[in-house]
Amino acid sequence: MVELLITMVVFVFVMAAASQIFSGLLTQFKQQSKISETNVEGVVGLEIMRQDIEHVGYGLPWIIPAAVTYREATGATAANYNDCNGGLPCVAPRAVVSGNNITFSGFTGVDYLTIKATNIALNEASQRWTTLKMAPFSSPDNPREWTPASENLAASDRVIVVSPGSTDTNARRLVANGANFYTTFVNVTNAPWPPTDNLETRLVYGINITSDPSPQRPFNRADYFITSTDQSGSDISPQRCAPNTGVLVKAPIKHDTSGNNYDTYLPLLDCVADLQVVYALDNDENGSFEDGVGAPADAYTDDITALTAQQVRNRVKEIRVYILAHEGQRDQTYAYSSETIGVPAAPDPVAGLGRTFDLKTAIGVSEYQHYRWKIYSIIVKPIDIR
Repeated sequence: MVELLITMVVFVFVMAAASQIFSGLLTQFKQQSKISETNVEGVVGLEIMRQDIEHVGYGLPWIIPAAVTYREATGATAANYNDCNGGLPCVAPRAVVSGNNITFSGFTGVDYLTIKATNIALNEASQRWTTLKMAPFSSPDNPREWTPASENLAASDRVIVVSPGSTDTNARRLVANGANFYTTFVNVTNAPWPPTDNLETRLVYGINITSDPSPQRPFNRADYFITSTDQSGSDISPQRCAPNTGVLVKAPIKHDTSGNNYDTYLPLLDCVADLQVVYALDNDENGSFEDGVGAPADAYTDDITALTAQQVRNRVKEIRVYILAHEGQRDQTYAYSSETIGVPAAPDPVAGLGRTFDLKTAIGVSEYQHYRWKIYSIIVKPIDIR
């Protein structure tokens, strides 16, 4: 009996030790799996954002005919980045604009990014384009057809037509039929959409498909922001995320006249605490960016709301996006080393233009230390802005 009792006691101690080791291994495995999950989200979601930023201005007309009016967003925050609200005259749309240090969806001091282009919607038509020459239209090159055939616009797709022009004063003019700025692809060979000069080739961009609302603007628009709720107000933040963090989303603006601006929320990254946007401006418009050089001097800035569409095209040479989020989930055994973090942080050349994020205040005194905080950087030179 004594030997049995001794054996049982030893067994209990061994099992206790083993359970502690197993529990630690299980906790670390869970933490590492969540970190890996976060990294995958960062690669996939932020690549979508990077590509959208790279293509700001794609297909945008530079000149809007006098008779054409278009509508953008109607919501209180989204409307701040409109270029036309349905009245005449409508100015050319800015390819990119952002709100600097605003309060939105319960987050204070964050940035709000708006991108305008034809190819940033979520429908297939917006990913397609072709060219259109002067009549006759019997050739498969007029409108031009692509291989494979799945790359071609469908007959019912709604499209805009842009006349590329030859100088900066008449370049990229939106073609319109009176006040109507779009047509269906099947009708694109009818006047007035084709050129009347055999030296001109017009550009045809898909906007949306027939099942979507009729286009309200001659481009697509998507806004990027942090939110913890969806359009209905339901919580969308994963339980593993720190307090007062949310989801970075891409929110295309609907082509309708209702008050419901956002078509859907496409989540890009979870557990996000801050978003900051910085621009490299070629202020002397000599074609290149050299910080501090020129008259006026080239410079980084976090606010371009005062720039016109043409100034955005001429001056924005680089767009830098910084996202503060945490990897994995809460880890009681981990202690983050600082109460604050720069977004962006030194030695980044634009450190100080974003803000110093106070983790202790925003996340909570007893919470912020137990998360692995990370800054994701997206630095892009737009290729379609001109």
